[in-house]
Amino acid sequence: MTAATATATAAATAQPRATTRTGGPDEDGPKVLEHVLGWTLVVVLAMLVTQIGLM
Repeated sequence: MTAATATATAAATAQPRATTRTGGPDEDGPKVLEHVLGWTLVVVLAMLVTQIGLM
Protein backbone atom coordinates (compact mmCIF):
# COMPACT_ATOMS: atom_id res chain seq x y z
CA MET A 1 0.00 0.00 0.00
CA THR A 2 1.45 3.34 -0.97
CA ALA A 3 1.06 6.61 0.88
CA ALA A 4 -1.35 7.94 -1.75
CA THR A 5 -3.53 4.83 -1.50
CA ALA A 6 -3.51 4.97 2.28
CA THR A 7 -4.55 8.63 2.22
CA ALA A 8 -7.33 7.98 -0.28
CA THR A 9 -8.58 5.01 1.72
CA ALA A 10 -8.53 6.97 4.98
CA ALA A 11 -10.38 9.87 3.37
CA ALA A 12 -13.02 7.58 1.87
CA THR A 13 -13.70 5.79 5.15
CA ALA A 14 -13.69 8.95 7.25
CA GLN A 15 -16.67 10.47 5.43
CA PRO A 16 -20.06 9.18 6.48
CA ARG A 17 -21.89 7.55 3.62
CA ALA A 18 -25.41 8.60 2.76
CA THR A 19 -27.66 5.58 2.98
CA THR A 20 -30.17 5.10 0.22
CA ARG A 21 -33.75 4.37 1.18
CA THR A 22 -35.12 1.27 -0.52
CA GLY A 23 -38.77 2.16 -0.09
CA GLY A 24 -39.36 -0.33 2.71
CA PRO A 25 -41.59 0.33 5.71
CA ASP A 26 -40.57 2.96 8.21
CA GLU A 27 -39.40 1.68 11.56
CA ASP A 28 -41.45 4.19 13.57
CA GLY A 29 -44.89 3.27 12.22
CA PRO A 30 -48.07 2.88 14.28
CA LYS A 31 -47.49 -0.55 15.78
CA VAL A 32 -50.75 -0.64 17.77
CA LEU A 33 -52.82 -0.01 14.64
CA GLU A 34 -50.87 -2.70 12.82
CA HIS A 35 -51.62 -5.25 15.55
CA VAL A 36 -55.31 -4.33 15.73
CA LEU A 37 -55.72 -4.63 11.97
CA GLY A 38 -53.86 -7.93 11.94
CA TRP A 39 -56.04 -9.46 14.64
CA THR A 40 -59.15 -8.09 12.96
CA LEU A 41 -58.14 -9.89 9.78
CA VAL A 42 -57.64 -13.12 11.73
CA VAL A 43 -61.09 -12.86 13.32
CA VAL A 44 -62.79 -12.05 10.00
CA LEU A 45 -61.10 -15.01 8.30
CA ALA A 46 -62.11 -17.31 11.17
CA MET A 47 -65.71 -16.13 10.89
CA LEU A 48 -65.67 -16.67 7.13
CA VAL A 49 -64.24 -20.18 7.46
CA THR A 50 -66.84 -21.18 10.05
CA GLN A 51 -69.72 -19.67 8.05
CA ILE A 52 -68.66 -21.52 4.90
CA GLY A 53 -68.39 -24.74 6.89
CA LEU A 54 -64.75 -25.56 6.30
CA MET A 55 -64.23 -26.33 9.99
